[in-house]
Amino acid sequence: MTSIYDCSAEADLLTGMRLARAAIGRGELVVVPTDTVYGLAADAFSPKAVQRLLEAKGRGRTSPPPVLIPGVPTLDALARDVPEPVRKLVEAFWPGGLTIVLHAQPSLQWDLGETRGTVALRMPRHRIALELLSETGPLAVSSANLSGRPAAGTAQAAADMLGDSVAVYLDGGAAGDEYEAVGERPGDLSSTIVDATGDGLRLVRAGVITRAELVEVVGEEAFAAETSDRPTPADEASGAGEASGAGETSTDEASAP
Repeated sequence: MTSIYDCSAEADLLTGMRLARAAIGRGELVVVPTDTVYGLAADAFSPKAVQRLLEAKGRGRTSPPPVLIPGVPTLDALARDVPEPVRKLVEAFWPGGLTIVLHAQPSLQWDLGETRGTVALRMPRHRIALELLSETGPLAVSSANLSGRPAAGTAQAAADMLGDSVAVYLDGGAAGDEYEAVGERPGDLSSTIVDATGDGLRLVRAGVITRAELVEVVGEEAFAAETSDRPTPADEASGAGEASGAGETSTDEASAP
């Protein structure tokens, strides 16, 4: 039976992190808390591990998972042609609840599914997630739930849905606690998704960061691409354009925790 490790207890934290690192190294799955909802994580550079993640959720290759990264320097290692507005948003909101869809570096040796050459990147604002990422490197991380079910707000909720398909569950408390601690708890705990693969920025999903907050950093003109009905590679690859509203359904359909 898969165990849940209470990361508020030092002994459980040490044991859970050690087992989580080992599980990732073996190509197995780990559930990890983030500053938004819980995430189902796999080695981003292991095609078998990514396929295992998709199968555990009941999803196909047309719904590739986003990638969580340990720091801003990893952005340029995984993405190409990063526009200046994205760099401003990253400076303002990373670590935090902002997922950016970009063109992936063509030299990357990975297979996240049918991405059409794009990758969705986020640096989470959660000490446990960041500590794990610092030791494993980039992780493919989708919301920790079965497809069509609400995203998990606790480790136990994730375990109830995913069961033994996950090797290690890291319990970091209820989703949103990182925001609650500083008095910033938002109403929607999904990450905000911005697509930067076109001529300008497009808000794919509103979440913990509002459109007004994004515009305050980069200006309204940066979002000129929103006036176009033409789907971007990110829309076509993940179906995220069909789930641009807030809430639990969009969290599941757009994958990003």
